[in-house]
Amino acid sequence: MSDETTRPGVTWRQIGRDLGFLLPGMPIAIASFTLMLVGFVLGIGLVVLAFVGLFILMATLLTARGFARVERARVGAMERRAVGPVYYQPARERGLSRVLEVLRDRQSWRDWLYGVLILPVRVFTWSVTMVWLGLTIGLSPLIALSWVIAGGGGFRGLPLALAHILRGVAILESSLVWGLLTNETAALRARTEELSRSRQSVVAAEAEMLRRVERDIHDGPQQRLVRLTMDLESAQRRFDDDPQAARPLVEEAVLQTKEALAELRAVSRGIAPPILTDRGLPAALAAATARCPVPTTLDVDLADGERLPTAIENAAYFVVTESLTNVAKHADATTCAVSVVRVGDALHVQVSDDGRGGAHLGKGHGLAGLADRLAGVDGRLDVASPPAGGTTVSAELP
Repeated sequence: MSDETTRPGVTWRQIGRDLGFLLPGMPIAIASFTLMLVGFVLGIGLVVLAFVGLFILMATLLTARGFARVERARVGAMERRAVGPVYYQPARERGLSRVLEVLRDRQSWRDWLYGVLILPVRVFTWSVTMVWLGLTIGLSPLIALSWVIAGGGGFRGLPLALAHILRGVAILESSLVWGLLTNETAALRARTEELSRSRQSVVAAEAEMLRRVERDIHDGPQQRLVRLTMDLESAQRRFDDDPQAARPLVEEAVLQTKEALAELRAVSRGIAPPILTDRGLPAALAAATARCPVPTTLDVDLADGERLPTAIENAAYFVVTESLTNVAKHADATTCAVSVVRVGDALHVQVSDDGRGGAHLGKGHGLAGLADRLAGVDGRLDVASPPAGGTTVSAELP
């Protein structure tokens, strides 16, 4: 019998992992069963006491989540693969509403049920494990002697049988973990709902951008082009009878043309400037911060020449330019700082100023549209803006 295997699929290392999973199981199960049962009984009994029972039930379910995380980690270490997926209702409320959110979460109750059921299961598996250890230790001298004298003799199949017994009880426990502590259907449903919300947010953000571009073009370049047309028509009428009078009109038309082009460039920067497409995010952000009327420092921690996916570069640029626009218009700030750092598989963008603060993500405000834009690339936006304490806009883009 090799030092590595008793048979294909049953390794000595696997036996060690199985024992490492099974042996600590009993004290964990006792603690879990006790806390789950006591918490549930107290919670139900005290519901009528000013909702004290609801808070006890919430604490019990959150404790069940903690035990569930431990069990998933232990099974993952034994099986050398991640245990999941698992989905919990994200926290959106506070106070009593948050308590009700936890109580309505199905996975939390599945975790609680596991914490109760695991004790009788583990009494059986732990007993089998202890008997297995006793047999293995007790028969080891006979097995070794048999191999020395007769090449294994009648004990040849015993180590294999013992290994499979241990593997079987480990699989019994891990099956309960996979059955109750994971929920692929709920995770996929939540992901589908999230993608649906993201798509709606992107559509709303794009519609808002189109309205803004239309408004900017109408208020700026379109008015200048109308003025340009009028000046050129007036100059055309005067060329024959008074060429000298037409000259100022032509000069004014040239000026109107230049200003219209400048305003069109300013509008296009808010969509996707050529410098971003041609030279990448660092160069585009350098140009954006240079245009900001508030003194702004820029720190971009990306490798030389590194290009990110187009959607991520556009989103990061949009975060910075929109935030700088808000700083210039509303913050009454004297300094501003922009930071772009890649950490693992995420890009972190931060724009902070020393202005008057008070910004928030409420509907009807510019930052709400920014959050919708980021939702389209699975990004997340946070705003910290205490009154008179400056504003920090942070975005994480996966």
